[in-house]
Amino acid sequence: MNTSKKTTKTISLKNYGISHDNIKYQLTPSQLHDITLQKGMGKEASSGALAVNTGEFTGRSPMDRFIVKDKVTQDEVWWGDINIPFEPLKFDALYDKVIAYLNEKELYVRDCYACADHNYRTDIRVINEYPWSNLFAYNMFIRPTDEELKNFEPEWTVVNAPGFMADAKVDGTRQHNFAILNFTRKIALIGGTGYTGEIKKGIFSALNFILPTQKNTLPMHCSSNVGKNGETAIFFGLSGTGKTTLSTDASRKLIGDDEHGWNNENAVFNFEGGCYAKVINLSEEQEPEIFGAIKRGAILENVIMDDKGDVDFADTSITQNTRVSYPIYHIDNVQRPSIGKNPKNIFFLTADAFGVLPPISKLTPSQAAYHFISGYTAKVAGTEAGVKEPIPSFSACFGAPFMPLHPTKYAEMLSKKMKETGVNVWLVNTGWTGGPYGVGTRMKLKYTRAMINAVLNGDLGLYSYDDYHIHSVFGVAQPRTCPGVPTDVLSPRTTWNNDEAYYTTAFKLTNAFRENFKKFESYASEEIRRGGPQRYAF
Repeated sequence: MNTSKKTTKTISLKNYGISHDNIKYQLTPSQLHDITLQKGMGKEASSGALAVNTGEFTGRSPMDRFIVKDKVTQDEVWWGDINIPFEPLKFDALYDKVIAYLNEKELYVRDCYACADHNYRTDIRVINEYPWSNLFAYNMFIRPTDEELKNFEPEWTVVNAPGFMADAKVDGTRQHNFAILNFTRKIALIGGTGYTGEIKKGIFSALNFILPTQKNTLPMHCSSNVGKNGETAIFFGLSGTGKTTLSTDASRKLIGDDEHGWNNENAVFNFEGGCYAKVINLSEEQEPEIFGAIKRGAILENVIMDDKGDVDFADTSITQNTRVSYPIYHIDNVQRPSIGKNPKNIFFLTADAFGVLPPISKLTPSQAAYHFISGYTAKVAGTEAGVKEPIPSFSACFGAPFMPLHPTKYAEMLSKKMKETGVNVWLVNTGWTGGPYGVGTRMKLKYTRAMINAVLNGDLGLYSYDDYHIHSVFGVAQPRTCPGVPTDVLSPRTTWNNDEAYYTTAFKLTNAFRENFKKFESYASEEIRRGGPQRYAF
């Protein structure tokens, strides 16, 4: 795809309150790459990719994410620590201040859209203060054709001003940075942070409200791919559990790596036009497709490079959340358009740092609903300040920070889809084996791939009940054998070689599950409640 052609297109932003015409509209990736270098805002890696530092924030700031509470949202949104209300008048005043700030800046504007299925297409205009933020928008949203741009009317607008600092006492924010959704004005307002992930997650959060309430479509924080037989696989998981890695498979076509919808025609469609992958410890040998996608047009965030521009992917001195953004066409084996039909298998990925969950297990419908609502993974030492040992981490629907509705709404929709399609659901532990973090070792990627391939090839699905062992604590069905995986690896208890320590830790985790689920019990059916661990620690 040619991305170097010069553009002479212009646009007015007067309807947003921006009066100047110092606006760079629909620039190509090469132009944005070069401008970033010229302004000293980034460096070029030896691969040709653009490397930038996002500044103070190297990840999302969940406590600084707000939703305007008004007639559209007040009775629909699940308000609380995740969906924090913001006053409409405060939003209007802050928006005006941001626009006044941007009136003195050179701006980069991009028209794009979300949702590969045109029945759900949402047209978006992104207004950026920084050129590399605009390159991120090019990569991550879907790119309209020149013909589509002729009469383009954005439904949503992202206003992105990393250099603007809010006055919390005056503006109603918690501190100087903020990401605010206004469903009445259809604006995502972002300021005080250069972390690009806020741009795409703002639109994802908007779709997570719009699709279930207005279009009866399930939005999902997941990756997906499709096999030669036309069967789609879906991978749910929080950051660091392997969504991007496991869905990017040379033998299957990638639909998308992070955000999808599941419609009433039993099709799964990508929201995005690119991938945003973690690159910590990335290697060409382990993840060749992602490694090969890091070339001109890609953006590396917060990585360490030597004088030659070679990246040290093991260096986390800036952050463990080092990332790369690239357009999906940087991956050779992709589904065009980004739509897959006939979902056959769903994988819930968890990086269990306690090392007690089986590396793969098959879930009943009630267990699937319970684990979906729970959204378990674990934090390990170094991921956050003060974390010294594994800590259970639960994020409802494997994406709570982006879910405006109550988690049971999404769980009910997923359960309905499962029953209608007969899809199989699997819990996959990509975390530790042989003991907890600090004692055991991380599950080998080749074993996880072998287990997933066995499911996709039908090898595990063909097994009879006698070929599974029901875990005595978690109640899930773990296979006794799997092609390409040593038998002892399939039993977490066996890998510990210390039954007492294993069960003590397993019961500790079940209690964490139960404690977390208390806030959902009054909303969940008895069937869903039975899907959780049935044994208590003494």
